[in-house]
Order: sequence, then C-alpha cells, then structure tokens
Amino acid sequence: MEYLQDPLVESTLRGIIAKLTDPVADMVRHDGHFVELGLDDDGYTSEDDVVDVLLAHPKLMQRPIAVVGDRAVIGRPSERVLEVLES
Repeated sequence: MEYLQDPLVESTLRGIIAKLTDPVADMVRHDGHFVELGLDDDGYTSEDDVVDVLLAHPKLMQRPIAVVGDRAVIGRPSERVLEVLES
C-alpha cells in the first residue's frame, strides 16, 4: 500500500488498529520528523490521538505493518511479519 501517495482514510486506519496486536501507540514513529513537528512524546497513547496524528502526518506511521485476516503486526523487527503470515 502506497499510503504516502494515496493516504489512508480514517475508517481504514481504524480497521488496521482494530486488528493490531501491538499497543496502538507503537504505530507512531518518534523520529526526527516527529521532533521537527514539535509533537509531545507522551501525547499519542489513545486510538483517537494516534488516528489524528497519522491522518495529519502520514510519514509518522511506523512501517511496515502486516495485515493478514483479522490480525495486524508492526514489522519491527522484520521477523514479526512472519508471525502473522504463518498463523
């Protein structure tokens, strides 16, 4: 999915979150771009907060995220993708 060229809509993002086996806060990258935006490190723990920040700043989405059936995992480390593919 090329989410930077074709940004996620709220319903799709919430659908991924509903399947996520990781804490929703893990979807937000806290990298240099996060710091440049002046965002608060502690402010993105609820689903609504994560959805809002990712819709406004899609580059902050942690990737890859593997979605298979009714499960989704953040592929960090990459071996986690195999977990969802093999289940």
